Amino acid sequence: MFRPLTALAGALVVLATITGCSTAASEPVELGSDTIIIDVRTPGEFAAGHLDGATMLDLTGGQFAQELPNLDPDAEYAVYCKSGNRSGQAVAMMNEAGFTSVIDLGSFDNAAKVTQIEVVR
Repeated sequence: MFRPLTALAGALVVLATITGCSTAASEPVELGSDTIIIDVRTPGEFAAGHLDGATMLDLTGGQFAQELPNLDPDAEYAVYCKSGNRSGQAVAMMNEAGFTSVIDLGSFDNAAKVTQIEVVR
């Protein structure tokens, strides 16, 4: 009887991983002064508004994957996108690459809410 439930639970974990579901921060987040904020949205999305101090590394356009080897794996990072999908993918890539301190802020709106960082337009 437990086998089908175990198989279902395993399938849900795989599905969540494939679809880029993330566990974005939902409580207030206090970032350190050295935390690097990465916006993985497109240049157009970034230009329409972004968190003050964020660095844009477009995930969809390949810029994020290209720059990932140049990032310090020991630094602290906070990542966000438009809906939380791309940030989840970027955080997973960073974790797989051995990064030790990465926070998924999820969507742009959530990132602004939980960090209280000013939005630059």
